[in-house]
Amino acid sequence: MQVIQDFIITYGYLAIFLMLTLGIVGLPIPDEVMMTTVGYFTNTDLINYGPAIIISFLGSLLGMMISYTIGRKAGRPFINKYGKWVGLKEKRMVQVEKWMKKYGPYSIILGYFIPGVRHLMCYFSGIGKMKLKTYIAFAAIGAFLWCFVFITFGKMVGVIQ
Repeated sequence: MQVIQDFIITYGYLAIFLMLTLGIVGLPIPDEVMMTTVGYFTNTDLINYGPAIIISFLGSLLGMMISYTIGRKAGRPFINKYGKWVGLKEKRMVQVEKWMKKYGPYSIILGYFIPGVRHLMCYFSGIGKMKLKTYIAFAAIGAFLWCFVFITFGKMVGVIQ
């Protein structure tokens, strides 16, 4: 965690943007802890609250778009080849695609608040060929709410100390 804090202190908004983009794609970065730390830094005036939310939102959204695109372009062939090793056989994929068609847009918003699920939702939205406009709309809502909640929580934790 110290490395992440130092990276944010040194590179500011660029660090936040890059870490969130890469974290959403799947790099093992503790996103919730990082966002709470960003919120704390807004309380100490190291960075500004409004720009922190906007930059975090944009980084998250870019990461979600990259994951969606990977899922859309390479997901199905990858799952067809390697899915059997993790229990993602054709029957299960058909179930996932049906579920995504029925609940997918709303699950993107809710899934954003569940570590690990947010990453998979992006890929499965692409694999399930969710319409891009629908995906962007619901991904943007989820990303904004998630950034707002965790940064605000971090800011409030800083006020308590």
